[in-house]
Amino acid sequence: MPIQTVYLWVLIIAGAFTLLYILFGDLLDGVFEALPFFNPALIFVFLVFLSATGYILELATSLSSILILIIATVGALILTILLNIFVFVPLKSAEESLVYREDSLKGRVGKVIIPIPKDGFGEVIIDSNSGRIAKSATGFDNEEIKEGIDVLIIDVKNGVLYVRPYDEKSIFSY
Repeated sequence: MPIQTVYLWVLIIAGAFTLLYILFGDLLDGVFEALPFFNPALIFVFLVFLSATGYILELATSLSSILILIIATVGALILTILLNIFVFVPLKSAEESLVYREDSLKGRVGKVIIPIPKDGFGEVIIDSNSGRIAKSATGFDNEEIKEGIDVLIIDVKNGVLYVRPYDEKSIFSY
């Protein structure tokens, strides 16, 4: 079998596995958690770069097959490292930045969407960069707060926001 055919088959198979991993990778993430250094996406991408470079060089040049394999391997390694540094790592950190901690909600301003009765619970919505967060809320001083009122989040305990009515003019009155 000619080496060009081998490169072509590796390219087709690695490309298909890359596509399947992109579509169904979340199902396999649990399987690969035990091996943190093993990233299937990087391996598939390396094989795609290696086989594509090898196939093109075999067709376009008259270099020896060993030299083409070495050039393709070095090129694929460099491209895979660059892809990991500039695409995969930022994407992974972007996924983590969508998560919020309850402590980060303290001091933010939200709007009451379900009225908070005296000594009861309602709901507050908070706008953020990644979307809106709706949380259960109660009055910090057990006061009644009507729907549509802006509130300042004073504390968060057990997933419940403790809020006070917020007025920019009287913010220092508390």
